[in-house]
Amino acid sequence: MASNRNKKFGLGQSHAKIILIGEHSVVYGKPSIALPLSAVKTKVIIEPLEKKQVLIECRYFSGDLNNLPENMLGLQHLIRYILTEKLFDYSSECGLKIKISSQLPEERGMGSSAAAAIAVTRALYNYFQQPLTQTKLLQLANISETDTHGNPSGLDAATSASSQPIWMIKGKQLLTIPINLDAWLLICDSGIKGKTVAAVASVKQRMINFPLKTTPLLSDLENLAYAARQQLAQNDSSGLGQTFCAAQKALAALGVSSPRLDKLIDLSLKLGSLGSKLTGGGRGGCFICLMPSEKAAQTAAQVLTEAGAANYWIQPLALKENFND
Repeated sequence: MASNRNKKFGLGQSHAKIILIGEHSVVYGKPSIALPLSAVKTKVIIEPLEKKQVLIECRYFSGDLNNLPENMLGLQHLIRYILTEKLFDYSSECGLKIKISSQLPEERGMGSSAAAAIAVTRALYNYFQQPLTQTKLLQLANISETDTHGNPSGLDAATSASSQPIWMIKGKQLLTIPINLDAWLLICDSGIKGKTVAAVASVKQRMINFPLKTTPLLSDLENLAYAARQQLAQNDSSGLGQTFCAAQKALAALGVSSPRLDKLIDLSLKLGSLGSKLTGGGRGGCFICLMPSEKAAQTAAQVLTEAGAANYWIQPLALKENFND
């Protein structure tokens, strides 16, 4: 792009996220902790077109914005909304080509839709040379996330837009927190697409049908989130591992785990994980393992891959600088 300085373009980036603790309970006003995975990125480049139209290019679709498939209608809504905001004099502009390049696997609990919404919003504001506050960014991303997920907590978008771990209580608290943990996180893809919408709906139905059984499980997840926050700050790897295992037990009792996840999680514990649990909506998707060292994480990852895990990522937890883009 430096070789063509006169050509107008827009650039926006974001990254993946994983939920350390608080899946599902976050929907009911309980705290959750999410971690940005800065090495797994989504990048959007916008260039002008002579013809007055908006073209989208990504791994799932290539064509006019008006023809986006159903699973991308949230992004369509977001782009149309931004282009009709009064601060954009889009009527005098030529067309746009929006190219979305993402390293995030879809439907794996890593926030792929939120990462796309954040990167597209940043790219459009960059293209039109408009200021964009963090609050405005998250408000806009929520347009797409609401269409995609129905009742998003906002955690995915907040973490995809942040370089630091996020502590969130829906509608009440959203802040970054320190991590001082001498351990490594192994994130594994179970090889099965997660079913977030179905899982959230099933927990809601459990709340209606079996409130006396379901409410205590959500309370358990709330208490575990507070414990995890303290353990992360105090370098209590052993305690956090136990917290992960307790959270997985509660999530399984809520009906959002799966036989594949259970099998791989059990294997990870035999391979030296201090604690393992699903991450995200569940019923597939990814799971996380708290490993005592990078070497242990690499060794476990190889065995888990042979056992059926489709992919893996390893990230240190010791220093906050590890989360910087």
